Amino acid sequence: MTTTLRGLRVGELAKVAGVPADTVRYYERAGLLPAPRRTAGGYRAYDGGALDRLRFIQGCQRLGLRLRDIADLLAIRDTGTCPCEPAEQLLRRRLAEVDAEMARLSALREEMAAMVEALPSRQCPPPAPGTWCGPEREEVSV
Repeated sequence: MTTTLRGLRVGELAKVAGVPADTVRYYERAGLLPAPRRTAGGYRAYDGGALDRLRFIQGCQRLGLRLRDIADLLAIRDTGTCPCEPAEQLLRRRLAEVDAEMARLSALREEMAAMVEALPSRQCPPPAPGTWCGPEREEVSV
């Protein structure tokens, strides 16, 4: 019997998708993947739609969408309606979050660069408590 006829077992689906089997089981428990039919032996038997759905979930996660947002998109997709409008709203929100994080990281980088520039290029004395440099150097607080 081929995999196509009997369905994909959880380990096979996981391998094809490049995720651990526990991830597939978790998505099923979380409602992102519908419960598959079971074989007579009790094994999960996923159809090809499960792989498509799993790849959709992975794509959304790569964009940084939260599982609850992905669940909302899947629910819309399951009705046969295009999830483009809600996806646009989610992606715009996520883009704003990425922009804010980039601004925060840029400020952090500037602060670190200033600290590096303030460090002496020669051997310095032991640091005073709460500073990078000894008492005779200009102090850079940490």
